[in-house]
Amino acid sequence: MKKIIQFFFLFLAFCSFAQEDLSSLYDKKEVYIPMRDGVKLFTAIYTPKDISKSNKYPFLMQRTCYSVAPYGEENFKKSLGPNAFLLKDKYIFVYQDVRGRYMSEGTFTNMTPQVEHTAKTNVDESTDTYDTIDWLLKNIKNNNGKVGQYGTSYPGFYTAVGTLANHPALVASSPQAPISDFFFDDFHHNGAFVTGYFRTFPVFGVQKSKAEDKAWYMDQYIKPTSKDGSVFYNELGTIKEATDKYYADNFFMQEIVTHPNYDSFWQKRNLLPHLKSINHAVMVVGGWFDAEDLAGPLNIYKTIEKTSPNAKNTIVMGPFSHGAWARENGKHYHNDIYFGDSIATFYQKNIEYKFFNHYLKGDTKTAVDLPEAYMYNTGKKEWQEFTTWPPKEATKLNFYLYASGELVQRKPQKIYFSEYFSDPNKPVPSSESYGDFNGFTPRNYMSEDQRFATSRPDVLTFTTEYLEEDITLAGEIMAKLKIATEATDADFIVKLIDIYPLDEPENKDKPEVLYANYHQMVRSEIMPARFRNSFEKPEALQPNTKTDIEFRLQDVLHTFKKGHKIQIQIQSTWYPLMMVNPQNFLENPYLATKDDYTKAFMKVYSDSSIEVDVLK
Repeated sequence: MKKIIQFFFLFLAFCSFAQEDLSSLYDKKEVYIPMRDGVKLFTAIYTPKDISKSNKYPFLMQRTCYSVAPYGEENFKKSLGPNAFLLKDKYIFVYQDVRGRYMSEGTFTNMTPQVEHTAKTNVDESTDTYDTIDWLLKNIKNNNGKVGQYGTSYPGFYTAVGTLANHPALVASSPQAPISDFFFDDFHHNGAFVTGYFRTFPVFGVQKSKAEDKAWYMDQYIKPTSKDGSVFYNELGTIKEATDKYYADNFFMQEIVTHPNYDSFWQKRNLLPHLKSINHAVMVVGGWFDAEDLAGPLNIYKTIEKTSPNAKNTIVMGPFSHGAWARENGKHYHNDIYFGDSIATFYQKNIEYKFFNHYLKGDTKTAVDLPEAYMYNTGKKEWQEFTTWPPKEATKLNFYLYASGELVQRKPQKIYFSEYFSDPNKPVPSSESYGDFNGFTPRNYMSEDQRFATSRPDVLTFTTEYLEEDITLAGEIMAKLKIATEATDADFIVKLIDIYPLDEPENKDKPEVLYANYHQMVRSEIMPARFRNSFEKPEALQPNTKTDIEFRLQDVLHTFKKGHKIQIQIQSTWYPLMMVNPQNFLENPYLATKDDYTKAFMKVYSDSSIEVDVLK
């Protein structure tokens, strides 16, 4: 605890440093860097004033679709780089607007597809990264010949795809909360549309016609009319109605509603098949409670691990929401759950700073002194180190969904079923954090108390007895459901929940929260039955026929402590987080009307199971 407090005060001191007038420490230059096809990208370069032939610095670069503001060489950012420790250490900080965004030329494309580089006009984000690095090395004097890159969320994607630049000067990349595939990340989960993202579409679906130093898309932004964000979603109507009303001219929304399946449009925007032969240091960073990009970090790390043996590949997963590792709040909470003090500072000083400092200012031939996987146990509330992820020593365990409501480790001898009635017109709420619905995207639900759902007749619950010893889930989770329904289509949502004991102490920081019997969500995921056999070619369900629905939830590292319970909840609606499935098979569910909404009973058989990786 003493060290954590020291880190916090050290972080505050560095923040004070960062708030100094950076113009006294850095020179700023704005340039247009030409790409190989002639398009010029706007780039802001901050160079330490004490740079010289005898005092050279490496580059640390971020490419972004979210603006490199403030614009103007006389206007400086309040801070530079991913954290104050690196700012104090000094680098040549580079920020670039990607194609079609803000001051850069070109046309913006969401998740720019990778292309074959057979001609000069064959460009993508990896070639833009290469061309930028090459220009910087040749035009910024007294650099040390090394380049690092980083970015969070969409800039995390640009960092991840930038690893494919294969420029010899690129020695360190840190994709943070990176997107890997828009059909499984961010805007979709297993192809199911994330309605909770509805307010974000102006940012990604409006082209600009000229250089812009401000957000040109704000006339499409839907402003909240109430502190209760659920009011907007309850009045939204179907996705077809909502699209026609708000986003008829939004090119990204139109792309989504006209490509309901995993066709070539989405497949060519999948970054994972391209992540091959990476030969420099990569540190992928994510948050266990990242409601936007949890799949991306895990999938990118695992892919590089399989395809690029020469990459010095590391993964870091903390108890963070989207990008929360970049800001220190002292006491670290996600929603109601306290995880410790100064956790962001610990990450920045002991992990992120060490990574970039080693490779950009030290020996690139040797690996940095970091574990292969630096993972935070969200149940024990402590960092743990692993030589592989998922841990090789983990073993598979199945929890079966008994019709009695028990969650049991032994397979049932006789097969029964549990049943619930799902009505698309009365969907199960995804959250009781109604103010959260007004945000850019919802976040709190990732660890929210799920007691509000347990008493609903359209939610099944399966619960263990109080645990007699700790059980640690470390790795992947697989839902293996066996279902039957009258409907021809349906979604199935699985939630993994940690139930606190009845004598759980209260928290003076959260006097309004009842922690006794708290049902903390640990992990959740949705699966449309239409995609059970193929994401490319959806199939209707055969009514009243026992059917396998199998899908992966994202990884966890969570210890369910002695005296707690483990619970699984299953339901078929999850609104407004996810689009309501009409439960009637349609070629394009985005075109569903209220007349298509079909009420149906859903059966879940007791030989269904949740397969987990257990660490002993």
